[in-house]
Amino acid sequence: MKKWTALLLALMMTAALMTGCAPAAKEPAAAETAETAAAEAAVTEAPKQEVSLSFFTGKVDTIDLLDEIIASYNAQSNGITAEQEYQEDASNIIKIKFASDAVPDVMTTYEQEFADQGKYLPLNDMNQWWDRLIPSMKESCTDLVSGNQYRVCTNMTMAGFFYNKQMFEELGITPATTWEQFVANLETIKAAYPDVDPWFIFGEAWHLGHLIEFFPQGYIKAKYGATEAKQAFLNNDATILQWSNPEGALCTFARDLVDLQTKKLINADVLTATSDNCIDAFVTGKAAMFSNGMWCLSSILERNPDMADNIGFAPYPSFMTDGVPVVLVAEDSGYSIYADTPNKDAAIDFLNYLFSAENQKKYAEALGSPSAFTDVTADWAPASVVAGVNEAVKSATNIGFTNEKPAGFSGDDAGRLVQDLLAGTYTPEEFATAYETAWNAGF
Repeated sequence: MKKWTALLLALMMTAALMTGCAPAAKEPAAAETAETAAAEAAVTEAPKQEVSLSFFTGKVDTIDLLDEIIASYNAQSNGITAEQEYQEDASNIIKIKFASDAVPDVMTTYEQEFADQGKYLPLNDMNQWWDRLIPSMKESCTDLVSGNQYRVCTNMTMAGFFYNKQMFEELGITPATTWEQFVANLETIKAAYPDVDPWFIFGEAWHLGHLIEFFPQGYIKAKYGATEAKQAFLNNDATILQWSNPEGALCTFARDLVDLQTKKLINADVLTATSDNCIDAFVTGKAAMFSNGMWCLSSILERNPDMADNIGFAPYPSFMTDGVPVVLVAEDSGYSIYADTPNKDAAIDFLNYLFSAENQKKYAEALGSPSAFTDVTADWAPASVVAGVNEAVKSATNIGFTNEKPAGFSGDDAGRLVQDLLAGTYTPEEFATAYETAWNAGF
């Protein structure tokens, strides 16, 4: 019994000694505990934002690409879901949205009066965009009244006459610089190719409104210079604008346009023709020339890639005795944020993603317009087209868009008046008077 008792005591002492030699459990340091808790909180307390972000546009040329970019953005946005809404009559639809308190968070439509009313968020401190932008494009995005930037453009665009180079070479004609030369070219084309429309005009309101911006308003911009012309539009200076003057730029252009229609130097279906009809006619050799901007280039090359070396580009000829040829060189694809949006941070996050160099390269190449960002290198057009565009820009007075028009009279509204002119509803003089009335009422 003593032996067993001694053995038991020995075993108990051994066990106690082994326990004492085992490492003690380490208490976590306070800093380490706090760090772990913070990491766990970051995982468990950063829920998705669940923001529905509305994006409104009137740019038909980029719908598919923007849908693709938006889908990529939504997939990585941690709960921000952007959705694109396209409206053909965007410049008028946006007025309804402002009036009905259904304003989109981000929009490509821009009107001076809405800027004056504080409808757009000032973007002056968005240096992550401005530091990358070509300085002249930032200047184009600067509001003349307040000095603020309410929009940021991503591209530059040029507008003038696209023409069939081969056809011109075969006939021995060159792009006109005066209206008389222009009409003579159209008559030469018609005589040589009876089945070809010398100048194809499509009847969509925005396009006809652009003819007013580039011809009669372009004359004012070239004659008085960009700043003085903008002030005249803003202040409705009748001494400069002279919309209803029978000898003014607007009435003169209206007479010239009706004269071309009478002589069948423009397409007979002008009122029903669409932009798609125009592109189809041009790439198949059924139209010799048409007016448009670089935004249509991708559509031309998509329909007929072999057309690349046959696309000419020329300025608009002068049509007033004291006028000069002009070409549009302006900002394109401008984006604004609604001043009262509750989703300001989400809107900025979305535009940061859209404005990335990778996305802007895709955008410039899809749109067929050079990027306004200095860090974006894009093959936006075939080399022959780029050379022709550069030459046209150098050879003519550069003008911009008419952003200072009254909010109550959009470019589409002006285009509808041109539709009425071509339909015979107005004489040129009546058209000019109706235009002046609608312009004044728009203020």
